[in-house]
Amino acid sequence: MPTIADYQTAEFGLLSDLIRIHAHERPTHPALVQDGDSLSYAELDALMDRVAAGLQRDGVKVGQAVAICATTSLNYAALFLGCLRAGVAAAPLAPSSTPEQLAGMVDDCGASLFFLDHGVAEAMAGVMDQVKARRIALDGGPAGEAFVHWLPRAGAKPAPVEIDPKTPFNIIYSSGTTGTPKGIVQSHAMRWRHMGPREDGMGFGPDAVSLISTPLYSNTTLVCFFPTLAGGGTVVMMAKFDAGKYLELAERYRVTHSMLVPVQYRRLMEYPDFGKYDLTSFQMKFCTSAPFAAELKAQVLERWPGGLTEYYGMTEGGGGFVLFAHLHPDKLHTVGQPGAGSIIKLIDEDGKEVATGEVGEIVGRSPATMNGYWNRPDKTAEAQWTDPATGEVYIRTGDVGRLDAEGFLTLMDRRKDMIISGGFNIYPSDMEAVILQHDAVAEAAVVGVPSDAWGETPVAFVALKPGASATAEEIKAFTNGKVGKTQRLSDLKLVDSLPRSHIGKVLKRELRDGYAAG
Repeated sequence: MPTIADYQTAEFGLLSDLIRIHAHERPTHPALVQDGDSLSYAELDALMDRVAAGLQRDGVKVGQAVAICATTSLNYAALFLGCLRAGVAAAPLAPSSTPEQLAGMVDDCGASLFFLDHGVAEAMAGVMDQVKARRIALDGGPAGEAFVHWLPRAGAKPAPVEIDPKTPFNIIYSSGTTGTPKGIVQSHAMRWRHMGPREDGMGFGPDAVSLISTPLYSNTTLVCFFPTLAGGGTVVMMAKFDAGKYLELAERYRVTHSMLVPVQYRRLMEYPDFGKYDLTSFQMKFCTSAPFAAELKAQVLERWPGGLTEYYGMTEGGGGFVLFAHLHPDKLHTVGQPGAGSIIKLIDEDGKEVATGEVGEIVGRSPATMNGYWNRPDKTAEAQWTDPATGEVYIRTGDVGRLDAEGFLTLMDRRKDMIISGGFNIYPSDMEAVILQHDAVAEAAVVGVPSDAWGETPVAFVALKPGASATAEEIKAFTNGKVGKTQRLSDLKLVDSLPRSHIGKVLKRELRDGYAAG
C-alpha cells in the first residue's frame, strides 16, 4: 500500500485513497467527532466502502450525482466521502433554499437517490411529489428509507473504479434568489489543488484538530474539512453554531484549526466569557464568504492565539486571494495577495485591463477552476472573460476592487450592488465603513433604491450594539457629515439585525425588496 509520503509531491491524487492510508496506518485515530460520538479512520474507511458499494448496487455510475440535504452529522460526512470512493458526485443542497428550489436542484443534478432528514422532508412536504429520486433518511426518521437499512452489510466492498482528474468531485449550487440555482461542478483535480498533502504552512497534519460550525453543503466548510482529513487529522463538527458551545469544544478538544465566517467571529468577540477559555492550542484560524471588517480582524489577532488567514475567491475557482493577517497587520483593510497559481486582472466595463490603483472587476485564472456549470454551457460562457491579447480564459467574479502596488486587493463591492446615483458610482462598502465609525453601530448595510431624481439613491440599514442608544437621524447625520455630497444617504433604518444566509452573507436583495414594499 502507498504511504502518505508517496503523495507529498503528487500532481494528482484522491482523498478517498488518503483516508484509506490513514485507516491502515492509524486505524484508531479519530477522524470525525460530533456530540460525543465519533468515527475512527478505520470505521470511516469501512463506512465509506459500504456507501460506495450501495451506490454501485443502485446503479449510480462514475460521474453521476446524488443529492444530499440535511443537517451536519456523522452519517452525512461519511456519505459525502463514500460518494468520492465510488466516483459519484455529491450534490450537497442548502436546507435554507425554498422547497421549489430544492426540488428543482434534485431534478437538475439528475440524482436517482436523495438523502435527507426529517426537517428537510417537512419543509418540502408541499413539493415532494415533484421529486422522482428514491429518498433515504440520514437520521433514520420518516423522510424515507432509513440510511442504516439502505447500507449494504458490514464489510461490503465496492468494485474498483477509474477516477480521472476531470471527474466531478461535487456539485455546489450557487445561492440563486429566483429559479433553480446553477450547479458549480468542481473536479477531483480542483479539490486536489486545495488539499493535496504538501507543505503549505497551514499545519493540516496528523495532529490537526479542526472545529467546523458551518454546514457541509457550503464550500466555506469544505475548504477546511477536506484538508484536515487529507492530512490525517480530526474534524470536530457542530450541527449549529453557538458561541458558548463553540468555545467549550475548542477548549475540550484542544482545537488547532477552524473555519468561521465574519458574523461568527463577531459573536465570539462579543461573547462575555470569551477570555475565560483556553484557546492556546490554536495554530490557524480561517475566514471567507463575506466581508471581514478590518477592526474585527484586529480584535481577533489581539485576543485569540494563533494565526489568522482570510481567503477571497469564488466557488467557481479561477483566481483567489489570501491574507495572512498575522503577518500583515497593516493590510487588514484588504483581502491579501493572489494565492499560489492565481493570475489576476482587473477590467473595466469594456473588458479592458485597468492600471494598478484603478477600480475594476476582478477576473482570475488558476489550475483550480470549475469544470463549468452543470448542464449550463450558456451560463458557463457568461462567467468567463477571454484576454484579447493571449486568448486565455478567466473567471469573472462580479466583484469590484482595487490593487495596490504590492498586489494587495481592496474589495469595493459586488458589481451588481454598486449604486449609480446621478451618474456617479457609489460603493456601498465605502459607506458602510463610515457608518461603522459611529460608536453605537454594530453592523450596517447600504443598498441602492430607485429614485426619480437620481436614478438610484443610497439607503442604509443599521443594527446597534447591545445596550447602545442612537436614533436613525443621528447616525444618518453622522454619516452624511463624513461623505461627499453625491454619497449622502437619503434614508437610514434601524433594524434588530441584518438578514444573512447560513454562511453569514448579508442578503441585500431582502433589504431592497423590503424597503420597496414598505
